[in-house]
Amino acid sequence: MAKDDGYGLLDAGDGRRLERFGARIVDRPAPGALEPQRASRTAWARASLRFDRDRGWLGRDQTPWTIALDGITLELRPTDAGQVGVFPEHASFWPWLREALADRSEAAVLHLFASTGATTLALARAGARVTHVDGSRPAVAWARHNAELSELANRPIRWIVDDAVAFTKREARRGRRYDGIVLDPPSYGHGPGGQRWELGTALPELLDAAASVASDDAFVLLTAHATGLEPDDLGDALAEAFGGGEAATEEIVVEAASGAVLPLGVAARMIRG
Repeated sequence: MAKDDGYGLLDAGDGRRLERFGARIVDRPAPGALEPQRASRTAWARASLRFDRDRGWLGRDQTPWTIALDGITLELRPTDAGQVGVFPEHASFWPWLREALADRSEAAVLHLFASTGATTLALARAGARVTHVDGSRPAVAWARHNAELSELANRPIRWIVDDAVAFTKREARRGRRYDGIVLDPPSYGHGPGGQRWELGTALPELLDAAASVASDDAFVLLTAHATGLEPDDLGDALAEAFGGGEAATEEIVVEAASGAVLPLGVAARMIRG
């Protein structure tokens, strides 16, 4: 495994963020970073990788590298979309997930829009039986590679390449039920028929599908990065789909070493029943 050198947000501002992923410093866009940068130009100049929307990635060494994040080993790679293969802000929810799993032996958890698998592996490491679903075959292959790097390839994880809503509806017809559901839908995408998919309009159908496979006392975590959605929007939608109760809501915010604050989305979570 990689040394647990993890992640750090160094600064954010002027539409960009400066991050440390293990030993590498990365400078890439951040639409939510509206305030001026706080760190010096010298600090920003230390970036070994920089993503420019017009020119792509800039930097001599663009080979994959590994980091360890809260005990999970992940391979990172510069992608055409300006991502590197992990959303480190999600790690802030892992303690809550571990707590939700604490009294559930071998709980079955459905992870939708599971990407390259960091949260899937955190769940598996905590003892869950995870169904990892993502519509991108390369992303699922990347997640399986991360499982090998994390020495979790032998854990009970089902790797599924499929549309999240279509798969979940089939699971409901099969009578499958899950003790936990984790969802991180994109703001925009495409459905199985190629039709445009927008979270703002697709959220009710997605949550209804998720609720149809949730056990009576299931825990649910929903994160979103869509512009225009407030925490209460997610909380109200979650409570309605899962039969009432109150969802805890929050903004997803990361504070930089410089003191800058970077907003990255909203989240809602609840335990049914």
